Amino acid sequence: MKTQSSDRFESLSHLLGFLWPFIRHYRLQVLGAMAALFLAAGAVLTIGWGLRHLVDQGLQSGSPGVLNQALLMMIGIVSALALASAARYFMVSWLGERVIADLRKKLYAHIVALDPPFFDRYKTGNVLSRMTADTTIVQQVVSQSLSIALRNSLMTVGSLIMLCYTSPKLTAYVIGLLPLVILPLVLVGRRVRVRSRQAQEHVGVFGDYIDETLHGVQEIQAYGQEDTTAQHFAGLTEDVFQASCRYIRLRAVITAIAIFVIFAGISTVLWLGGHDMLDGEMTAGTLSAFIFYAVVLASSVGALSEVYGALNHAAGAADRLTEILKAAPDIITAEPVQSLPDKLEGSVTFQNVQFAYPAHPDRTVLHDVDFTVPSGKAIAIIGASGAGKSTLFQLAQRFYDPAKGQVLIDGMDLKHIPPAEIRSHIAVVPQEPVIFSSSVFDNIRFGKPGASRAEVKVAAVAANADGFIQSLPDGYDTLLGERGSRLSTGQKQRIAIARAVLRDPEILLLDEATSALDSESENKVQEALARLMKNRTTLIIAHRLSTIQDTDEIIVLDQGRVVEQGTHYDLNRKKGLYYRYVQMQIAA
Repeated sequence: MKTQSSDRFESLSHLLGFLWPFIRHYRLQVLGAMAALFLAAGAVLTIGWGLRHLVDQGLQSGSPGVLNQALLMMIGIVSALALASAARYFMVSWLGERVIADLRKKLYAHIVALDPPFFDRYKTGNVLSRMTADTTIVQQVVSQSLSIALRNSLMTVGSLIMLCYTSPKLTAYVIGLLPLVILPLVLVGRRVRVRSRQAQEHVGVFGDYIDETLHGVQEIQAYGQEDTTAQHFAGLTEDVFQASCRYIRLRAVITAIAIFVIFAGISTVLWLGGHDMLDGEMTAGTLSAFIFYAVVLASSVGALSEVYGALNHAAGAADRLTEILKAAPDIITAEPVQSLPDKLEGSVTFQNVQFAYPAHPDRTVLHDVDFTVPSGKAIAIIGASGAGKSTLFQLAQRFYDPAKGQVLIDGMDLKHIPPAEIRSHIAVVPQEPVIFSSSVFDNIRFGKPGASRAEVKVAAVAANADGFIQSLPDGYDTLLGERGSRLSTGQKQRIAIARAVLRDPEILLLDEATSALDSESENKVQEALARLMKNRTTLIIAHRLSTIQDTDEIIVLDQGRVVEQGTHYDLNRKKGLYYRYVQMQIAA
């Protein structure tokens, strides 16, 4: 039984259906390329007529003038062919580059708009493979294979017409050979498409492993696992090689069958034509023209057999790309859709929330979680690893929706509010801030695109970041390197705080923002956070007493349940789970 995936690109028409939305914006360039294509094909076919004229009239007439005229005519035809071919190459190549740029832009815009459940299903390396390797394959189709396919289709039809005009008898034999060429292409072509997709899937796994190990290279070296990871990588490389070989093997079979049938058949037809010429039924010029058109037909059909494999390869790539483009966000805004006001009060409520991640629906992470953070107040959320703390932050930003219960902001259920609107009122300072390789200025302005340089500087001062920024080689224009490699952990935190200050949100989420800092850095970050938290609703995930003891309330989570709730002093007097956490920190 065929799958929906294999049906989607069953033929060239379906592949063109995938490409057409990107090509249709450039109809003028397509028409120009088609005109050049027709002109080039016509010039090639005219060469056969010119060859017949050269042999029958130029050579056999014995007249140098006629021979010179025939030569000039051939040079004119070849000149037209050269110019048309150059124009075709430029326009088709331009179209390929333009289409692939548009495709990549659409893919990227679509991918970054997808919510976390998508990335639970697809690893980063797999997505990267589709955006690079698969789009490159599609690019080759647009800039090369489609042009070759159209050109050789025209040449096949045109040469058949000219063969009929030159010798209907011999052409009948040629036409009889075509099914022997086309049938293997159809039968083997489907398997080529399947093999192509399998090869690309292996490339995706290969990319995942590269992405994972390069980001963890220090851990690999720290544990002396260089040889182990290299051997595993070698195994994955061999898997890619073997999958590619299976695809190449089928392409080679198609090519061998097509070439053998075509040239063996043409040789037989030419043998028959030679007998006709010896019997006086055909002139030397007519046989020369027939030979030329037969060679054109053979080479065109042979090229089509090659292109057919490439198109099937591209069909597999387009199939994988369509899988991404068809992926829809899991987070859908429920009716009736509501809008948040321009300025929130900022209260956050978790009302009997139960949740399990889509990747593990049988593993409930939160059980009937129920609490409210009043507007402008700060609460700390503590608990062992895996208790569900970070999950609360994910739900507050509506990266996921709860299976049961509600998450509310100012009494409004988040399920009825578009996610982007919710997030525009929230800023996050994570334990490991994301720092881009761009400048300090651009990294801070990420919190508010379009902010002025003066606004960025004010935010940096508020975050205790201006001092170290000024000491960098180019100040605010200093490029920070991959993942902010030029900054210390504390400096990265202060860049993240400056980003949040610039955003000026009503709701602030702090995820272990000081856990990895030394005492000096922690003091500077704590000062910046205190300014940032003022008059904002703040949820803090933290373990250090210095961070949580002065908050308005503390929520203690244990295995996804709220087991204690109150101030630092109230919970200490109860001598429950929070008290034990405090005693462990004091002992440490």
